[in-house]
Amino acid sequence: MKISSKITFPIEKEMKKFGPYYKKNFDTQIPLLNIITNYLIRRKGKQMRPMLVFLSAKLNGTVNDGTYTAAGLIELLHNATLIHDDVVDETYQRRGFFSINALWRSKIAVLVGDYYLAMGLIKALEENQTEVLRIVSEAVKEMSEGELLQIEKSRKLNITEDIYYDIIRKKTATLIAACTSAGAYSVGATDEDVSKMHDFGLNLGIAFQIRDDLLDYEKTNLAGKPSGNDLKEKKMTLPLIHVLSQQSPAKRKQILSTIKKHHKNGKKIAPVVEFVKENGGIDYARKKMTEYRDKALSILKTFPESDVREGLEELVYYTTIRKI
Repeated sequence: MKISSKITFPIEKEMKKFGPYYKKNFDTQIPLLNIITNYLIRRKGKQMRPMLVFLSAKLNGTVNDGTYTAAGLIELLHNATLIHDDVVDETYQRRGFFSINALWRSKIAVLVGDYYLAMGLIKALEENQTEVLRIVSEAVKEMSEGELLQIEKSRKLNITEDIYYDIIRKKTATLIAACTSAGAYSVGATDEDVSKMHDFGLNLGIAFQIRDDLLDYEKTNLAGKPSGNDLKEKKMTLPLIHVLSQQSPAKRKQILSTIKKHHKNGKKIAPVVEFVKENGGIDYARKKMTEYRDKALSILKTFPESDVREGLEELVYYTTIRKI
């Protein structure tokens, strides 16, 4: 799904300049690293996180060198975490292309991810962006905690709704909050406005992840059935968690037993996916996603009207209707 020009127009100049700026981080004397980096850069995604940094900065002031440092650091971190996630989850495709671990094996993928993270930290220190470094380091810590918490709970299949929110806040929302707060900080925003932008990013990030979880019930495989990929990895997300909370102990035990024993069997998981859909799990998750979307929008309303604010509002809506 294409991103609206309302989102990109206010930061068109900054994003055009950001591409070469970001690529400059990877001029090394190691041919293999250059090959992998060029492969990744050619297959870059929508770059939502740099866009959030620049939009948040422009909402609060004038973009400067510190803003580019913040955007570069966060994009490096984001790519590092994606590479590491693919290794942990044994995923061999990313955005329709082979992942780094699929092409060059896990050991090289982990080292490349480490290199990206180190480059981001060095760049922030060289530019004396210690507060941005603190914001991003906090996000890294939270993301690691979220991943470990999800792994622990997927083994026991005992995730409550509160724990689910804790996981997605740590895993996804904290990095988006780092984008919005770092962007605001880079242009000298007040502590109050930096805090508001952080809260905006958290709510946007939670809405983003709920939408991501809903996509798993909407995407179909070659037979036209819901993919159920999260269940295949024993990841319990909001639609399932809500439906389970409404069942009798016996029915809940039966569903969890199916997931535990047959999570890699698409045919046996398919009835669980249908049960979730038929019992209001999708509608409930959409309702919660909309609540967090509206919280994010209400924070934006406290800032003056502008094309930048309109761009951020459009990005919030895009997050909750995207198809990929």
